[in-house]
Amino acid sequence: MSERIYGLLGRKLGHSYSADIHAQLGCGGYRLIELEPEELAGFLRQEKLGSVNVTIPYKVAVMEYCDRLSPEAQAIGSVNTIVRGDDGTVTGYNTDAAGLQYTIQRAGITLAGKKVLIFGSGGASLSARYVAAQLGAAQVVVISRSGEDNYGNISRHYDADILINTTPVGMFPNEEGMIIDPSLFSGCSGVIDLVYNPRRTDFLLRAEHLGIPTAGGLPMLVHQAKAAEEHFFGRAIDDRRTEEILASIAQKTDNIVLIGMPGSGKSTVGALLGAMSGREIIDLDADIVAAAGMTIPEIFAAEGEAGFRRREHEAVLAASKKRGCIIACGGGVVVTPDNRAPLRRAGRVYHIERDLTLLSREGRPLSLGTDLGEMYTVRKPLYEAFRDVCVTNNAAPQEAAQQIWRDFCENTGA
Repeated sequence: MSERIYGLLGRKLGHSYSADIHAQLGCGGYRLIELEPEELAGFLRQEKLGSVNVTIPYKVAVMEYCDRLSPEAQAIGSVNTIVRGDDGTVTGYNTDAAGLQYTIQRAGITLAGKKVLIFGSGGASLSARYVAAQLGAAQVVVISRSGEDNYGNISRHYDADILINTTPVGMFPNEEGMIIDPSLFSGCSGVIDLVYNPRRTDFLLRAEHLGIPTAGGLPMLVHQAKAAEEHFFGRAIDDRRTEEILASIAQKTDNIVLIGMPGSGKSTVGALLGAMSGREIIDLDADIVAAAGMTIPEIFAAEGEAGFRRREHEAVLAASKKRGCIIACGGGVVVTPDNRAPLRRAGRVYHIERDLTLLSREGRPLSLGTDLGEMYTVRKPLYEAFRDVCVTNNAAPQEAAQQIWRDFCENTGA
């Protein structure tokens, strides 16, 4: 295995989790291979080529270098897996279809008899069209920037049932924004996004808020990798490995985000979680103080609450780009609606509740001389909107930290 080349072929791969996934599947020599278009032919014709996955923008371009195509790849018109046999011939497969079908069914989303809208016209879109047909969609419409069906006339498709994003919109590091607002589709019963980093794009978060079933791209990524490995080495791999590796990748990359009233113990619990997990701890208030060169009371005195909230939002955006961290937020982070999506995209958000009589006011400008009951009444619905889980911290902080870590390990990736 070590003498042959295994990896992911693409142009920009800094966001990829594929090397970790394939290492867990048994391909330890798997690596990321970034090539420019003019380098493609030379790379694919070398004798050391073993097996590679293919991603944006080469899923169609690599087909001319294949000696044969699998039935799925031929039907789809796109290749994401290339295997060079012992006889030197190259076979192109498409495992994206298997990955997407697994993801849709895993989420309990039904395409049979539905009108499906697919955003994007690249290689991933071809796989999505194939899967939609395989799952019995009544109608499949592709929305592109300049095609017959485009963003200028999309209103004629507001009756669509299922939305599938195959574009890079919302992908790390340009995570802000969504391909379309799901609320425009009154009968929408499923929203699927092939983007896997972050795990919850703004597109998915909006659908979640509307109560629409969703599916992100990480299960697809892992399952298509499993199917690719089966072609790489000619061996069957149990589907249970998909779920095991999905949980592993999610636990490594998802953030633990702590919110709650000022003095509820977020920093203390965060430090305990850091000791348990070995994760980096990001204390947003500490980052704000370091960037401003002033204490929080000094920031409030010089710039008012508006100035502090602006600095806080900047700190949220920076922290949300990190992966696998513990992010302890200030008590008022929830009063800025634009903080919600960045914290939730790649994080599981824990609301730490603490009895108001136990809250510390020291060093907290908005807590001093304030009726905490009134503050809590205003913020309670905001905490509920931000959070995934609520944890009580009235006893030993260690208990709250243990509860959070247990929940995170059991539910991340689900």
